[in-house]
Order: sequence, then structure tokens, then C-alpha cells
Amino acid sequence: MSRMMTQAAVTMGQLQNRLDLISNNMANTNTTGYKTQNANFSSLLFQQMNNPPADEANEQNRATSDGIHIGTGSYLSSTNPLMTMGTIKTTDRNLDAALVNDNQFFTITAEDGKEQYTRAGNFYLQPQNDGTVALTTADGDFVNSAEGPIALQADFDSITINDRGEIVVGRNGVNAVEANLAITAIDNPRVLTRTGDNNFTLADPALAQAIAQDEVELQAGSLEGSNVDLSQQMTAMINTQRAYQFNARSISMSDQMSGLINQIR
Repeated sequence: MSRMMTQAAVTMGQLQNRLDLISNNMANTNTTGYKTQNANFSSLLFQQMNNPPADEANEQNRATSDGIHIGTGSYLSSTNPLMTMGTIKTTDRNLDAALVNDNQFFTITAEDGKEQYTRAGNFYLQPQNDGTVALTTADGDFVNSAEGPIALQADFDSITINDRGEIVVGRNGVNAVEANLAITAIDNPRVLTRTGDNNFTLADPALAQAIAQDEVELQAGSLEGSNVDLSQQMTAMINTQRAYQFNARSISMSDQMSGLINQIR
């Protein structure tokens, strides 16, 4: 296989990964708290060809570099979430809460028992075998307080999350705060790893900073929408498709040129 075909084939595979990423962003346009994923590309290793002889390489005042550097394509080196705020929409639902500050997250416990983070504040109640009721995400992960997963006694009349992240429970006509949502600040979004289900994980817990309860700011009865810019994603998809077609055309042209060379022989 020629160098042209190798470079094009490698790059096409990585462009397909970018198309998949863009498609995932577009599919989550209406997902609560979803953060756009951006693709970063890097060049693969290059090969140095036609190196000059040693005596020529040592010439003084050489204006060009030694030999020819030929790349082997590009690859999708990393994906980073765009952590800008999405539009906050009022739902008037008692268990909905929207974070109003960038780089802050609700802390949750996933099925594997590990701590994860999410911006989605659409919470639900799930009865447990011990007679308590747990506060969970839409995917069934437990929502945490500073002490761990939130579990309440089931004999309540009402339950509400207020703007301070307090869970106010009404029992026999008396309202009382029985738990507080754990809010975590993570200043550098590059350290986050997406785990699926709109959640993130952190390799080094020391990079997360718990927000003091008196500093928590939420918008109760509201949800943060996705921050996906659909027009921007459509533009990125068209550009990626054109780049994919260009590389596919390169393979076709290389094949045609090889055929012509074989006929000349």
C-alpha cells in the first residue's frame, strides 16, 4: 500500500470517530445537564526520508531541514467536555434542581459504589429494601450528601429541594431539613472522564473541592438544559464529512495512478 493510501486510510478512521462524537452531541441536544464533547487531533509519528549525506548535512548556512519529514496521518488524541452553562428551564417540580455556577457538580454514587459527578438535577425517589426511600438520578444512581447516599424514612407527606440544596421533608404538618445535597467544584474539566449516563468520574479525588453548605447556590424547580449548539455541530459534521470524502478520494486517485504505472510497465 502506498504512503498516500496509508495516510488517508488512517485519517479516515479517526474522522469516523469524530463523526460519532458529533452524532452523540446532536443526539443529546435535549438531555438534561449534558455537556458537549470536543475532539482534539494530533499528528501521528513522521518518518524522515532522503536524508542528505553526512558531508552535506554539515554544510553551514543550510536554509532547509535535513531530509523530508513524511507524516503517517492524524489521530483523535483526546476529547474534552465544554463546561459552559446550558439554558436553565423552570419545571416547578419539587425534586428538580439546577446548578447556577460553572464547574460545579452533584455528587452521586454509581452502581459499582464509586463516586461520580453529574450536572443533571432531575432527581427521583426509589424505595429500598430496608424501608427507606433513596434519592436517585434518572438512571438510578444514588444522590449523595456529605455523609453519603441520601436515604429518608418513607413516612413523609411532602419533599422539596430548595435553593440552598437542602432537602425539606414534611411529616405530620411539620417541615424539617433532613439532608443536604453534596455539591463539588472541579475547576479543570480536562481531568474529568465521561463514564456514560451523563456522568463523569475523577481519577484523583484530591482535584475535587466540596462546596460548603452555606455557599451552595441552586435554582430549585428548574433544570439545566444541554449546552449543545446544534448549528455549530451541524457545521462541524459537514466539515468532517468533507475531510472524510477528500481522504477517500485520495485513496481512489492513488489506486488509479498505480494502475497507470502498471500499464506503462
